[in-house]
Parts: sequence; structure tokens; C-alpha cells
Amino acid sequence: MQIEVRPSLVVQTQGKNSVDLIWLSQLLKDIESGSSLVVASKRAGTSYRGAWGKLNEVEAALGMPLIVRTKGHGSKLTEFGSFLFKFIDDMQAGHLKYGNAYQEALMKEMNRVQKSESARWKFLSSSDSIIQQAVREVKGFNLKIAGSGESLERLLNNEADIAGYHVSNEQSSKAIHQRLSKSDIQIYPVMKRTQGLIVKKGNPLHIRSIDDLLNQKIRFINRQIGSGTRLLLDSLLIEEGIDPHEVNGYLQEEFTHSAVANAILAGKADVGIGVKNIALENGLGFVPLKDEIFFIAMNREMVSQPESSKLIRKIRSYSSNTPGYKAVSLNRQIKDWL
Repeated sequence: MQIEVRPSLVVQTQGKNSVDLIWLSQLLKDIESGSSLVVASKRAGTSYRGAWGKLNEVEAALGMPLIVRTKGHGSKLTEFGSFLFKFIDDMQAGHLKYGNAYQEALMKEMNRVQKSESARWKFLSSSDSIIQQAVREVKGFNLKIAGSGESLERLLNNEADIAGYHVSNEQSSKAIHQRLSKSDIQIYPVMKRTQGLIVKKGNPLHIRSIDDLLNQKIRFINRQIGSGTRLLLDSLLIEEGIDPHEVNGYLQEEFTHSAVANAILAGKADVGIGVKNIALENGLGFVPLKDEIFFIAMNREMVSQPESSKLIRKIRSYSSNTPGYKAVSLNRQIKDWL
């Protein structure tokens, strides 16, 4: 398929016909260079009478002549006729300079939509850059970022084919494993990652632990309700006996780890909770709090798809080479979690 973006300039005539002025400009240019109307009309692919008809229609529509007809001396362009074909030449030159950008934007969007429509399986997952990177390289998945809880519920309700979720303690992991097993859902541990406090570069406020969030001068940015990271924070606050409403900014939420980092970079917050690699990628400081396990869950039909294995291998491969992550490929590596 070949798509070409071209400029268009059309005039509506009194007879409600449309005349292509770009076509007409070539006719005017030939006359300007000394060609007769007979020769110019042949080059334009029309008859002498057809060319006159188009010229008359356009002149009537514009309310000004384009050529001067002199008996025995042929035709010459009027001042406006000369301006018109030069204007169109300049317009086309501008298109050559900038038009490719529009053409590229169109093709890029078409490719994106085609790729999305070719996706066969719905993949809901907690926010993670490695998950997103792996999905970009394995065709067939339509990824939607959602909280761990929502991802699992959608999988259990057959509204998703595959789900990605993370758990920060063994007790919760076992409970989830038991519930999914009853629905004949397979679970694969894929990576361990470190969650903690993302702070400004150099940690100017000397934030060292969850307790520091009680300082009302420190502005916190949270993750959305239902996300695994929000659940991790809440469990840590309970462990420390901290009332969430004592944290300045507890109700301020962002949807992804990157959004938390961007809020800190923009000066909207001093600290947030997220994964280590996002802090490092954005040149921010990081205070580790807890390691957690990231799992991929899917029904048995999905297990038989070769793309599922490819996806899991990609996730493990990337996590083994990314700071703040460690690949997990065997259940025995996390035997107390299942």
C-alpha cells in the first residue's frame, strides 16, 4: 500500500462544479512561457474548448480575468493569472518541505491501529516498564495497565486472557495462589523487583524511612487505589502504626511509577513510592523499602499459546539485566510464596 499526501486547491464555480486550480496552474504556466492555448490544453489532457470552458468558469467564480485574449496575438496572462500560478508553485514547494511529516504521521498511526487490531489476547497488568517493553516485542497482546487487583478480577471473570500482578508478602501471595488455582489458572513467577521511596536527586530532605512521611513539610505523591504499590504502602503504614491521613499528600494519586517520578521532577511532590529502576532512569534518589515478586497468571488455554512462553522469556530476560530487578524462573526460588 502506498499513500501520498498532496496539497489541494479547489474553486467552487457558479454551476456548483469544482475546478482543480493546481491542474489549472499548469495550463497558466504553459501560456506564460509562450505556448498557445491549443498546445497548453493538450499538455493538460483536455480539449481546446474544454480548457476555455474551465478558464471561463474559474474567472466567473473569482470575479477577475486570468488571461487576456488578443486576436492574432494569442493569449497572455493577467497580473492575477501570473500571481496565481506562482502562488500555487510556492504552495507545492512548501508541501514538499513539510508534507512528508504529515504523511509519516498518518502511516505511523495506521501501523499502530493495525497492530492493535491484530492483537488476539487481552493482557491486563500492573504498571511496569519491563512488562511494557516485553509486550512491544511479542505480537498478539493488547496491554492495558491496571492495578494488580483489577487485573486478577478481570482474568477471573474471563474479561482478560492474561494478568500481571505483584505481591510483597508471602501470606498474600499464598492466598492469591489458592484462589487462582481453584479457577484452574496457572501462575508463573517472572521477576523480583525492589519498591521504595523515590526522592529528589541527592535526597535533600534526608528521607530514610516511612516514618519520615509524618513530617508535614514533606509532600508525598501516592499511587491509585487498587494498585499493588498502594497496598504495599498501606501495609507498611500499618506495620509502623501510622495513620495514612497523617501523611501530607496521601490522597494525591498517580496511575504509574513513571507518573510519580514525573511529579517529583516537576516539583509537585518531594517523595513518592515506586520501583527502583524508574528512579534511576529519571536521575532521582531511591530509598529501598521492600522486595516483591511479580507474577504472570493465565488460563490453561492461554498456556498452550507459544506467544505466552515468548512473553515470559522476554520478561525474565529483561529483568535479569535491569537495575532493581532479578529474574525468577523457578517456583522453588520462591517456595514459601506459593
